[in-house]
Amino acid sequence: MNEITPNSTIGILGSGQLGRMLAQSARQMGYRVHVLSPGEDTPTGQLADVEVSAAYDDLEAVRAFAQNVDVVTYEFENVPSATAAACAEFAPLHPGPQVLHIAQNRLREKSFFAENGLPTVPFALVSCLADLQNGLADIGCPAVLKTAVSGYDGKGQVKINHPDEAEAAWQTVSEVECILEGWVTFEREVSVVGARGVDGSFTHFGVIENDHRNHILDVSKAPADVPPVVTEQAVAMIRTVLEALDVIGVLCVEFFLTAEGNLLLNEMAPRPHNSGHLTIEACVTSQFEQQLRAVCGLPLGSTEYVRPTAMANLLGDLWFDPENGAYREPDWAKVLSNPALKLHLYGKQEARVGRKMGHLTAVADTIAAAEKIVKEAREILRSA
Repeated sequence: MNEITPNSTIGILGSGQLGRMLAQSARQMGYRVHVLSPGEDTPTGQLADVEVSAAYDDLEAVRAFAQNVDVVTYEFENVPSATAAACAEFAPLHPGPQVLHIAQNRLREKSFFAENGLPTVPFALVSCLADLQNGLADIGCPAVLKTAVSGYDGKGQVKINHPDEAEAAWQTVSEVECILEGWVTFEREVSVVGARGVDGSFTHFGVIENDHRNHILDVSKAPADVPPVVTEQAVAMIRTVLEALDVIGVLCVEFFLTAEGNLLLNEMAPRPHNSGHLTIEACVTSQFEQQLRAVCGLPLGSTEYVRPTAMANLLGDLWFDPENGAYREPDWAKVLSNPALKLHLYGKQEARVGRKMGHLTAVADTIAAAEKIVKEAREILRSA
């Protein structure tokens, strides 16, 4: 693959906040941006040179889109395989279709981890109620039943505390193909964002510590305060994933870290990740610039941390008065009076409870200090 140099055109499938921040990096480096999604005036489309509003299964529109760009990447992994194949007819697609195939299905994903010697919780395929009952007998309770496809931020899954709950759980997931996973007691959740170039070069952003609320990422902190051996093992594991899948681009692996210091792979995302948003302020090269560099065949950038950093997600709840539920615009000026804060809003047209609308980032001398800044700022927005 030849280098795709600045002044070329990047094609992005998907138009949410990840695409928006990738487009910002592309703009900064002199690339043009085309985006395709079913929406209009989308977070990515607001920054793109061309916004194509078309369904992903409109393959005629997809092929026309791909013929007008120099490389195609994506900002979410549920791109239909036919869409990816249609793009690949006319432009390089990174990461490749084989990565999408694995990442789009939780059972294929867990099986891929196991086949490559990577540790996970016990799991089993569930295609019917009998499979679920047999799986619970083998794995035990508690356990988690998850739809094999779709589902994010806690959607499409149900915890099972007793075998008697099997039938109700099966109905809750609408009796579709699922994966049953053993319940794990973990000390914390961590992630690693890594990147692999066309030439096989590899970089990573170290271990990031993540706190979740209601299954949605709440706060991320980096570099995580974990033993060096944990970092070494996590980095080795994500490198195994990147190389086994022949990834060109950025990929994130989420882990459970147990009290004994053991890592278990939870899931992967073949794209920039919510936990990596802090790299925009924290690192010499952000995850979004790294994605751009990788898919364009450019040398990967330095992932050195400038200072400890924390990031707090801003959900749509902040746009509604906690007392009466009335819509209100958060008081941005009040929090931005703190010069340590950086505000990122995603340009979404409608605020909804639980919807990711933006994030706050702060750098400081310590992780604890940075975390305190973003949490206190978010509380001001919540109460103002």
